[in-house]
Order: sequence, then structure tokens, then C-alpha cells
Amino acid sequence: MSKTGSRTDLREKQIETLIRLKDEGLDIIYLVSDSASTSKVKPFLARFPESVVNVGIAEQNLVGVAAGLANMGFIPFTGNAAPFLISRSAEQIKVDVGYSHANVKLNGMHAGFSYGLDGITHHEVNDISVMRGCPPLTIFAPCDGRECARMTEYAARTQGPFYISLNSGSFPDITDEDAHWTPGNPVQVAAGHDLTVICLGTAVHDALEAAATLKNRFAMDMFALSSIRPLAGDRLADSVRKTGRVLTVEQHSTHGGCGSLVAELIAEKGMNARLLRLGVPEGSYTKNTSSTFNKRFFGLDAPGIIRAIDDLVKLT
Repeated sequence: MSKTGSRTDLREKQIETLIRLKDEGLDIIYLVSDSASTSKVKPFLARFPESVVNVGIAEQNLVGVAAGLANMGFIPFTGNAAPFLISRSAEQIKVDVGYSHANVKLNGMHAGFSYGLDGITHHEVNDISVMRGCPPLTIFAPCDGRECARMTEYAARTQGPFYISLNSGSFPDITDEDAHWTPGNPVQVAAGHDLTVICLGTAVHDALEAAATLKNRFAMDMFALSSIRPLAGDRLADSVRKTGRVLTVEQHSTHGGCGSLVAELIAEKGMNARLLRLGVPEGSYTKNTSSTFNKRFFGLDAPGIIRAIDDLVKLT
């Protein structure tokens, strides 16, 4: 892990990467559904106005047009809010993109609580669960801007459908600037023997804040789970066998996301470990208020993670 670097917006880093790739000759087209601001696409639009398509507030059409452009040989990226992409376009994602193995790169912006005060209609805490149900999709949730750039380039250069979950806001760069990135590998950001902490994408930043407070009490293996499919689970399994205690942290439902993936890993490998999952409890809605309040309410901020670690250690 690198020392904490400058803070970057994942969406801005993705657009910066797409501009570079377009300059290198990749035939990228960016599609929005009246979501130019949400996607931060304006610098790309200024450089390549003929390569941006705005379909209007018509998310199903967005995905269908993207699939058609892929069939014509283009590399379409979509950029709109995750709740509307997921909820309104499920059939088109399933059939036009997934079943057809279309070379479409879907971005879910404002994942988790990051739409804040716009409330539960705009919060998306089920996107990983839904996309895991679409078999061919490669699924990423980058933890910082550097990783987002690497994942974006990999998606652009790799044939097949992708979904990238992007939590809005600016985050410090915690991955190494010169690290070799391989899809499937979880990013280890701390090492220890007392417990294993596995976080979905940007949730790792709150966990790192908690770990800094607890550094004189617990030594943790900590991972950012940012490649959901593919996932090479051996490093996680080795850590779980070593510590026997696992905490998962995600701005997502505990159904179908990081916690579910880790529970499946533990069960399938027959490991004896205590698991505690932090997220939005299954069957619960988020709260119609800020991201900060939602993280505090569901115990996903640093103080909540500290309490969960204390509870996990007491249970074992």
C-alpha cells in the first residue's frame, strides 16, 4: 500500500482515462441519459463532441443503444446514476448486454449512499447483488482513483460486458502508483494476525480510519474487495484461516454483496471462522438523509467499525 495520496473523484479519473484512450485510437463512445453532470463527462464531450450520445431520461434506451453500438464495433461506456441504471434497465442489461455478451461498459454512478439528501429513490445498495445475477458481466468497485483508471483501461481493452460501481466523492489514493494491477486480486492495505477486514470498494477508507485508532490494540489483515467478478479468493481464504475472525464492510445490502461473497467463500472452503457483516441489513431501506448520517446509522463510519471489531473479538 502506498502512503495516502491526493484525493481524486473516481468519475473524473475515469473520464481522464477515457480521453487518453480515445487519443490512443480506441473507438470509445460515451452514452448518458441526461446525466452529463453525474458522469463528469464534460471534458470528454469538449474534446470529442461527436462521441457522446445523450438519449435523454430513458435508461432502457441507453442500454439498448449501447448494445447496438457495440454490435457495430464501437466501445460504448455508459454513465448515469446507479439506481436508475439498475432498477429501470434490468431487462436490457440481462438480454441486450449479458445474454448477448455485448461489449458494453456500464457505469453505476453515485453507488451506495452517495446521492445523500435525495433519499432512498436515489440510493443504490443492491447494484452488486443485481449484477452478480447477470452471468457474463465482469464487476468492479474501485477503491481509489488510481485503481479506477486501471479498471477503466482494462475494461476498454477487454472484449465483453462490464459493470463498474462508482461511489461519488473524492477519495485519497491508497494503492501504489506503480503497482501491477491484476483483475481478480483483492487489494491488501494492512497486515496483521488478529482479524480480517474485507471492504467493498471505497468502504475501505472508513475501515482504515478505524484501524488507525485501534493500531495499539489489534493488528488486522485488511483488503479492499474491488474486483468482484473475477475474484481470486485464495488470499482472502489464507487470511481467514490465519485469523479466524472476519468483518465485512460495505455501503450495500448485506444480501448479495461483499458480505455474501465472503460467507460463500468461508462455506465453500469449509473454514471455521466467525463472520460479522456490516452493511444495510437485509430487508431494510436506507434513510432519507445524508451519506454521513446513513454511514453513522448503519455503523459504517469509523466509530461503527470500531464497535463492530470490539464485538467480533468478544464473540470469539
